[in-house]
Amino acid sequence: MTEEKAKSTKPHEHTRLGEVASTAICGNDILSSVLYVSGIAIGVAGVFAPLILLVIGLVLLLYKGVYREVVESLPVNGGAYNALLNGTSKKVAATAGVLTILSYVATCVISGKTAVEYVHTLIDLPVIPVTIVVLGIFAALVISGVKDSAKVAMGIFFLHLITLVSFVVLGVWYLLHNPTQFQLNWASTQDLMNVQPLGMIIFLGFSASLLGVSGFESSANFVEEQQPGVFKKTLRNMTIGVVLFNPLVALICLGLSTTTQIHQFADFLLADEAKIVGGNIFQYIVVVDAFLVLCGAVLTGFIGVSGLIQRMALDEALPLWFFKVNKKGSYPRIILVFFIFCVSILIMTGGKLSSLGGVYAISFLAVMSMFGLGNVILKVTRPDLKRQYKFPIIFVLLAFLATFLGLIGNIVLDVQNLIYFGIYFLPAIAFVRLYMARDYLIIAMERISKRSPLLNKIIRVIFKDFTKGKYIAFIHRPDRLYSVLKYIDNNETGRNAIIVHCKDTDDEINDAVWKELNEAVPLLPKVGVFQHLKLELQQIDQKFGADAINYASKKFGIPKNRIFIGTIHGHHNFAYEDLGGVRIVV
Repeated sequence: MTEEKAKSTKPHEHTRLGEVASTAICGNDILSSVLYVSGIAIGVAGVFAPLILLVIGLVLLLYKGVYREVVESLPVNGGAYNALLNGTSKKVAATAGVLTILSYVATCVISGKTAVEYVHTLIDLPVIPVTIVVLGIFAALVISGVKDSAKVAMGIFFLHLITLVSFVVLGVWYLLHNPTQFQLNWASTQDLMNVQPLGMIIFLGFSASLLGVSGFESSANFVEEQQPGVFKKTLRNMTIGVVLFNPLVALICLGLSTTTQIHQFADFLLADEAKIVGGNIFQYIVVVDAFLVLCGAVLTGFIGVSGLIQRMALDEALPLWFFKVNKKGSYPRIILVFFIFCVSILIMTGGKLSSLGGVYAISFLAVMSMFGLGNVILKVTRPDLKRQYKFPIIFVLLAFLATFLGLIGNIVLDVQNLIYFGIYFLPAIAFVRLYMARDYLIIAMERISKRSPLLNKIIRVIFKDFTKGKYIAFIHRPDRLYSVLKYIDNNETGRNAIIVHCKDTDDEINDAVWKELNEAVPLLPKVGVFQHLKLELQQIDQKFGADAINYASKKFGIPKNRIFIGTIHGHHNFAYEDLGGVRIVV
């Protein structure tokens, strides 16, 4: 990748989304789970399902603090990927990125197909072709611009809220006059306890029901499209929705049908239950709502994956080819490739949700767990990082433990989940890791082709720009020089590093640091350290901050995502978002 191309990849400036629009985009995803999570929870845990779903709401409350601390400190797109990128290595972060992408693939395909299946209960139509059409429509909508797609998301979200409130009110009214079904279900759950220990029932029910909070990670993946201060509000709003609706809907369903019926019709549960509490007309309303909100979840998947992949492409964890922005501020190449990937998986699986479910369960829970782990790593490796909000580490560990146990539980529920996950994950991570190691592959090809001058010349011409990338490392302390260069060597393809030192107010300290750097930098290749790196030492007459970052980026023609800095401390008069997406590496 040339520096000219890199400089052309600046994020497109556009109107940022407010609280309502941002909540709607995330809420359609997370609250669409109401349409199927009750059936899943009741099928495994019987009458304990409402209590389990309430506990999961508390887990989500923990993750609200986990996400808020990290994303408000590092407010750029990427979610778990970004948290780990600034706390560990790019290789570890890329693993989280691939898991998130797979989670979005499964979200879009499952939500799209389930939406069509709901309609199929009323109208006979070809499910797979119509699902492809649905995916295509929402892909086109996102390409048209996130602002326009947000308007659609808001309409869907408010209809869904009205439908859920209506279902709860009608359901409670029905239960007050017909309380016997819940008692019968209690008896059937006692029979289940005679076959399986209560602890195992609760554990497996908890694990299966965690899919009810899928979508919570979406807000972190398009935080750059949100207005300042909106992110924490989206987390709060999503948490309230899950805590209120998931347990209530499960409780109502237990009062309407037997556990066997609920398990049998889990995929379309609310359509059947709506007919009981409100008749045919209300059933039609619920079916229409289900179709729209599940389509809204598809929309969220496209928006979320767009923000994630553009971030990974900027960081060269994926080809920069993806970073092609249109006039609407969206990334058509990302959307089109993602659409093709979704369609291929839909066709390859024949629309069987069991295979996609394995990818969905493990990838989603792994992403949540890795975000919790990323929070802990940032606390350990970046303890002085400037934070707007701090969440106690004991609660972070509890959140991580909850989702990690849920991941194990989903494998226990069906070991096929792990197999299906591996089928998709292994090729994806292999592609990313090979792309990230392309400089080593090029060097190997050059060595192999030495006996053929023509072939060697062709390789050098084709891949001449791959190892010429430049990076800037701001150094304030000479003892951090080795750590920064080691990071570049381990994580980046380019072999050119500009070491920049900023003058401060204390001339005596500046002179001493500058002298040490001038002595250390030329010495490194002489003693055999980082011999393959071309190092250049520069000093700028500015205090470190946003102005210095902007100046260095323009002077050396290097985009800000290739600028590496140390931890931003509390005494700094700027925040991370002021620096334009630089990377914290020491």
